Amino acid sequence: MAEYREAPLATRPKTLDPNEYFNLSPEYRRAEQERATLRASLKKQYMTQLNNPHRKELIEDPALTRWVHARGNPYSFFKPTFKTSLLGAMFGVVPLFALYFIFKTDRDRKEDQIKAGTAERKYCLSS
Repeated sequence: MAEYREAPLATRPKTLDPNEYFNLSPEYRRAEQERATLRASLKKQYMTQLNNPHRKELIEDPALTRWVHARGNPYSFFKPTFKTSLLGAMFGVVPLFALYFIFKTDRDRKEDQIKAGTAERKYCLSS
């Protein structure tokens, strides 16, 4: 198996963990099979309802309802983590300080040139 290096801000997926992938107990495999069977039966029931040509009522998928609710209310489901804090700082705070530093140093440089008389001031109307 190829050597997998983890990314610095992401965790290793369970599907790539060798202990989870190769060393599975019979109980774990049986539980996975039961869950897959349950998912398949729910999917079959939903598809039967969806493809019913005589359907008059709305089919409600609870998973889709939960997903739409979570997408509509992102702040109530937000979890502050190291990654989100780092991204917030990188895109919220760092640009403000960078722009302040750029504008301040440029203004100070122009002021020093004006005071020394070495600045070439184009479009000067008062001289």
